Amino acid sequence: MAETLTGAVPEVTDAVPEFPMPRAARCPFDPPPALKDLQEQAPLTKVRLWDGSESWLVTRYAEQRAILGDPRVSADTDSPGYPTKASPQGGEGKLSFIMMDDPEHARLRRMVTAPFAIKKVEALRPAVQRIVDDLIDELLAGPRPADLVERFALPLPSLVICELLGVPYDDHAFFQDNTKTMVHRDATPEQRGKASREVAGYLAALIGKRLADPREDLLSSIAGRITAGEIDHQQATEMALLLLIAGHETTANMIALGTLALFQNPDQLALLRESDDPKLVASAVEELLRYLHITHLGRRRAAVADIEIAGQVVKAGDGLIMANEIANRDPEVFPDPDRLDITRDARRHVAFGFGVHQCLGQPLARMELQVVYGTLYKRIPTLRLAGSLDDVRFKHDAFIYGVHALPVTW
Repeated sequence: MAETLTGAVPEVTDAVPEFPMPRAARCPFDPPPALKDLQEQAPLTKVRLWDGSESWLVTRYAEQRAILGDPRVSADTDSPGYPTKASPQGGEGKLSFIMMDDPEHARLRRMVTAPFAIKKVEALRPAVQRIVDDLIDELLAGPRPADLVERFALPLPSLVICELLGVPYDDHAFFQDNTKTMVHRDATPEQRGKASREVAGYLAALIGKRLADPREDLLSSIAGRITAGEIDHQQATEMALLLLIAGHETTANMIALGTLALFQNPDQLALLRESDDPKLVASAVEELLRYLHITHLGRRRAAVADIEIAGQVVKAGDGLIMANEIANRDPEVFPDPDRLDITRDARRHVAFGFGVHQCLGQPLARMELQVVYGTLYKRIPTLRLAGSLDDVRFKHDAFIYGVHALPVTW
């Protein structure tokens, strides 16, 4: 039986809006105004993608969670009707199990679940604290103004993933240099490809070493799956590379964009800087994840059976796009949603998705951000933007939203 959620769907006319939609230049932290208009009109509406195809855009919180938790939708990019993110300039490849359905998705995901368990992640907190403090020491010792993206936000996730994967300290420089190239805005496709191959080759070799000499790290855990005959060496390398890429740029952008959002809300920054309550720091992380939500092309699915949603039958083969950034601003769930309030209980946000494909690395991301937001502004209490907001270049055309650079001084 089809599931029904309350709400009305407007009649689809020839005036189908295009997706994605532009942000308002003067409101860089807010979702596009057109998204808010569509959310007010109805929970679902048809939108047109770059290639002329149409998909259902889902803008309200309740409907998004219902769809993301429904087994009648597929995350597999090969499913008929899947709304591609690609453009004429570039294709879209599968990211291992992220773009698979159960049971294969669940089988592969289980192989790397244990290292991201909360207890395992908490055991990493002292190491992450040390990395954050070291980077702040280097920042303070360097010139002013400084680019917080280059000097702090980008290197932190790569150093943390070194700890998680078990990369020897002597190899950190190689690892960090190449991962920086993989996500750097000015790197050419050739440079990114070369860096990716270098890291993949390095990971493959390190997995080989862990096969012979297992340790207490993620690569040893992945290598154990080879020994058990569950995956081959190539699949293990791809899995390790996925975990590296998926957790790097997202965290780096949240660090920089979250800092800028706090600069623009000095009362919230002061509240965070002056508090010693870890619960407030954790609350600030959740609210910033809700308020900013840095992935803006939507979580995409294809219906594999007819589903009734808000009075509208979504047919098998229809594409669905969950615009999570506007769901996180749904006033039915988050009162006064356009206000940044770090005391708000924002834990219900969908920044990490929902359902079986919910972000595997969210405990690590939360812990990293808690250490950063709980340390940076206390260590440098006069930290502020060097220049004006108008001078900051936002990543309006990128898969992961953020800032290209964040000049700061103190």
